[in-house]
Amino acid sequence: MNKDHQLLDSELVVRLKKGSHDAFNQLYKRFFKSLYIHAFKRLGNDEDAIDIVQDLFEFLWTKRYALEIDNFSAYMYTAVRNRIFTFQLRSDRKNLYLNSLKAFIDNGEFVTDDHVRERELTALIEKEIAALPPQMKKVFIMSRTEGLSHKDIATCLGTSEHTVRTQIKRTLKILRARIGIIAYLILIM
Repeated sequence: MNKDHQLLDSELVVRLKKGSHDAFNQLYKRFFKSLYIHAFKRLGNDEDAIDIVQDLFEFLWTKRYALEIDNFSAYMYTAVRNRIFTFQLRSDRKNLYLNSLKAFIDNGEFVTDDHVRERELTALIEKEIAALPPQMKKVFIMSRTEGLSHKDIATCLGTSEHTVRTQIKRTLKILRARIGIIAYLILIM
């Protein structure tokens, strides 16, 4: 740039610091296109390049009273470059977070959902077992929870194996009837 052009830029900056809309408009018209091209070459995206340059000019207007700029052109190109770096860093972080969220949704959501359903079903089964008649409940718990054989249960309770087998069959039939439709609804939710 020639010396007259730099003086004019510096004069416009002095006027801008005093709040001159005209000085701001002249600087905007003079630098917007070249700053946009500079940003577009680095970003390859029209909208992002425009946003960065317009954001810089908005910042320039907002902070006009505190400006300390020796070379306006160098300041603006450096500011655009820094905003591009910040934009790319934020974009990379955003993509990282989005990919992480996608991976969680793809893998984690169903695991958590399955655990919740499993707990609900377990609680429902325990509730229905607790509602069984006392002798049936005792036989069922000894068989399923304690893992005793029909023979061992019969010996403990002083009854026949056939009675134990019949009690377990009846218990399973009752539980299937009570839990069946509810379990189905829990599983499809």
